Amino acid sequence: MTMTESVVRPRDRSFGPTVLLGLAGGALAAVAGTRDWVIATGDAAGIRVEAAVTGSDTAPLVATLALVALAAWGVILVLRGRVRRIVAAIGVLACLGASAALVDAFDGAQDDAVEAVIDRGATGDVFSASLTGWYYAAAAGILLALIALTVAVLRAPGWPAMGSRYDAPSARASAPATDEDMWRALDEGRDPTS
Repeated sequence: MTMTESVVRPRDRSFGPTVLLGLAGGALAAVAGTRDWVIATGDAAGIRVEAAVTGSDTAPLVATLALVALAAWGVILVLRGRVRRIVAAIGVLACLGASAALVDAFDGAQDDAVEAVIDRGATGDVFSASLTGWYYAAAAGILLALIALTVAVLRAPGWPAMGSRYDAPSARASAPATDEDMWRALDEGRDPTS
């Protein structure tokens, strides 16, 4: 085999953009999951009454599972090989759970906001409840995180890994390979012959 015939694996360029997309989506969903999702208004004896319901109040699983998806990226960056695929799959499941909680909260959040307005003294049958941009931002963040984690499930084993210098000392080879390594071991106070 000549130099030109050597097996060269094409560099996977999906690593950087996928990680950035996943981190941005997870962070957006986690932040948006704690903000005001619905603002409701009503009338209490001629006075306008307003109440807001946060995502944490009506669907706490959204922010929680978004944090799980976000944490999956930290683990994916540290691990190697096929174990990354398992962690990415856990992140996908977290995103699916967050999206189910988000869809379930669509009507529930509006009902909770109307109840909050009634608790503040609003009467009558005319109430207005509208979703804010934070609800849709949470949906967008979950979707971005889901896409990125799905790509990670498919491609993560081929992504670059951290160098072995970040491994635990017991995971490294203990026997020095070169004379330079032997001197370095002596300088560090280790026995190079063990």
